Amino acid sequence: MSPFLQGGRGRGGGGGAGRTRAQWQDITRENEKFERYYNEPEFLPEEEKELFWATMRKDLPNSFRFTGSRGHALAVQQRLIDHHIPEITSIKYEDEFVEPPRPVSWYPDQLAWSMTTPKNVIRRFAPFASFQKFLVAETDVGNISRQEVVSMIPPLLIDAKPGMTVLDMCAAPGSKSAQLMELLHAGEEDAIAQVTEQIKNGTAGPEPLGPEGLNDDGRSTGLLIANDSDYKRAHMLIHQMKRLSSPNLIVTNHDATMFPSIKLPPLPTADGSKPKNRYLKFDRVLADVPCSGDGTTRKNVGVWKDWTPGNALGLYSTQSRILVRALQMLKVGGRVVYSTCSLNPVENEAVVASAIERCGGAANVKIVDCSQELPGLKRASGLHKWKVMDREGRMWNNWQEVEEHRDQEGINGLARLAEGMFAPTGEAANLPLDRCMRVYPHQQDTGGFFITVLEKTSEIKAKPESSNVIPKASVAALAAELDSKKNETDGKPLEKLESLDELVTPDQEAQDELAKNASVAEAAHQLPYSATLDAAPVSPVKRDADDLEEELPAKRTKLDDGREVLVGDRPVHPPAPAVGTGIETPGNSTPVPSAATAQPFKKKGPRQEEPFKYLDPNHEELVSIYEFYKLSERFPRDRFMVRNAEGLPTRTVYYTSALGRDILTCNEGQGMKFVHCGVKMFVKQDAQRENVCRWRVQTDGLKIVEPWLGPERSVILTKRETLRRLLVEMFPKVTDDGWKALGEIGEQVKDIPMGCSILRIQATGGDDGLPEAMVLPLWRSLHSLNLMLPKEERRAMLLRIFNDSTPLINTTQKQVGEAEPTAEAEDVALKEENAEVGQEAQDDVDDRETYTKDGDEEDRFNTTV
Repeated sequence: MSPFLQGGRGRGGGGGAGRTRAQWQDITRENEKFERYYNEPEFLPEEEKELFWATMRKDLPNSFRFTGSRGHALAVQQRLIDHHIPEITSIKYEDEFVEPPRPVSWYPDQLAWSMTTPKNVIRRFAPFASFQKFLVAETDVGNISRQEVVSMIPPLLIDAKPGMTVLDMCAAPGSKSAQLMELLHAGEEDAIAQVTEQIKNGTAGPEPLGPEGLNDDGRSTGLLIANDSDYKRAHMLIHQMKRLSSPNLIVTNHDATMFPSIKLPPLPTADGSKPKNRYLKFDRVLADVPCSGDGTTRKNVGVWKDWTPGNALGLYSTQSRILVRALQMLKVGGRVVYSTCSLNPVENEAVVASAIERCGGAANVKIVDCSQELPGLKRASGLHKWKVMDREGRMWNNWQEVEEHRDQEGINGLARLAEGMFAPTGEAANLPLDRCMRVYPHQQDTGGFFITVLEKTSEIKAKPESSNVIPKASVAALAAELDSKKNETDGKPLEKLESLDELVTPDQEAQDELAKNASVAEAAHQLPYSATLDAAPVSPVKRDADDLEEELPAKRTKLDDGREVLVGDRPVHPPAPAVGTGIETPGNSTPVPSAATAQPFKKKGPRQEEPFKYLDPNHEELVSIYEFYKLSERFPRDRFMVRNAEGLPTRTVYYTSALGRDILTCNEGQGMKFVHCGVKMFVKQDAQRENVCRWRVQTDGLKIVEPWLGPERSVILTKRETLRRLLVEMFPKVTDDGWKALGEIGEQVKDIPMGCSILRIQATGGDDGLPEAMVLPLWRSLHSLNLMLPKEERRAMLLRIFNDSTPLINTTQKQVGEAEPTAEAEDVALKEENAEVGQEAQDDVDDRETYTKDGDEEDRFNTTV
């Protein structure tokens, strides 16, 4: 049975990546410290605790979301409602009807669904096999995304709209980024249709048209920057996002605690003087930060085994810095959503209170009351009081108790604790932390989650971090704690050690591993390397060395010129900072090295990204493309880009939004690590004759450019059977009498000139009609026609529209006992066409294999049957 219907290994701290299924099943769902901590009275009323723990020990229901544009998502959803739900609801098991998948009540348009069907029922009945095929096929092509229900909440509360600039600080693998992107494009289809109608009627003026946020002739003017600190995970994010085909996306690869400021083109001055530098401020920021993940026990069973109080203590500093940085980069009046999949107040309410205090208090940052948003979502209020458990399992009510114990008994087990981890006191005690949102698993059969919405009400200058608020244990304090456990290291008394390096294993690989920082795991809600050290038993000497390394107040970073600096936990003051980077250091105004010059220790850095080079609007290749497709001059020519240092359109031409273009060009060579931007618009295709436009419209960019294409190369399709044949049969002949077999489109394609055409599928409704309007690219060769779709997309459409799993037929391949289907030259050319489309599908497969190897599958389906 496919893991699709089993539930999969998800993200989350202490998840025990790499365990086999048998090892997972052997884990006892008990943990004395974990249970003792959350049985404290501040978390839940006594009457709810039994249900809470019973739910925490159950497997998590499967859940998924229909993705993409609203119209297309509703069309795919309708197939589920019309076909699969009736089949499933007809099943009886033990004289009871099986509970079918159900829409999540509070999610807009019922585009999120959940199912609790037991595995033994799924295995037994055929309709579930059909349902599974549907889910897997639609997931493969990006129409469905597996996503935990509570994970869907933060993007809905961020209130993003078209035209806004949005930053997702810890974005991989991308399910929340996909939701944010859908919000930025909301209403775009209708707006473009209205604009093109005005143009057709001659009522449009020369200026771009459309409502606010969509006033680029109906296109969204907003931008999403999706960031992840790990290069490999940033590419997983691209795989998750590229099915949305948005030109309004930039993917970056930076440490979120020090996300650099992004330069914008300067505005001209009235007096002609030199314009001032401008930097991007965001309307919305999502800080879905790395966390201990103890709200994920239902999918990450390893949390039961690996949970320690030190997990949350080790992450508090990183979480606080990310949230402060988010608030710094926000516009006044903008909104930050802070979220974790942890229930620990040290990672939640404490971080929110600490960040607000560093940013000047409630006068500058407001906690937004969201109690009336998402009606139907059951939730609990944030906490005003809580205890903190130290690594020894002792409970502390407040910071004063900790200080008194330190004075009397020593620092043993307390080095990680800081004042900011406790409930705020004094004036800060009036913060309305009850406006924070806690979602407990037993409330609606989900995982555990924490969400807070913050609004920036005035400009801020973050205060420097206080050693009482953020743990910065001194060498003496750490040595004192270690001394209470072990008096010597390698035979040398601690007080005689000359440097911290003597406490670290001499093995360079181990030191490199220890130097990795928490943000490496940022969007995965995985623990940082240092915070997971408590989970595995090690030798006493190694344990002590790791303990001390965890407490180091900063991570070491080597610059390209060989200098070493401390970054992350304290302001950076290198002797000669990069000029013109515009990077704001959290809590300090001194520029810091950009990510291009400051990198964590690694044996091998990420491969060099190809540069982003924009084409001259009058480039001869663009001129020929506009002429061939009769592309409207209203469609902008100054947003086409290539990915090579020479700036030549050799194979692929990308299209980006205007703001994306401005950011890429203005920050070139400024230290920003851009990983991705743009949608594939035109791809060069082999042709069998000279004087044929070899640039075909790529499927990714077709919906963007389609309204602006002339009618000369349009092919209209209205009948189901014609579409089915084009999907099943690759390269059907159109010469001789072959065009007659193509039905309604035969007359249209038999004499159409060679090259790319656009198949416009019209929605006709009814049992015999087509459910939705679509546009797809066609390629006309000498003797044949081909729908330029990867095989997996063909199969998904066949299954969704026709409930058909017929094997695809490639007419260019010789069958046993048949003559050669075409002349040799065309046969080779057609196979090249097919190989090129197939390579696009293979790229997706390669991405998915990388995804699986990384072990992070929370936001997509493992489709292995």
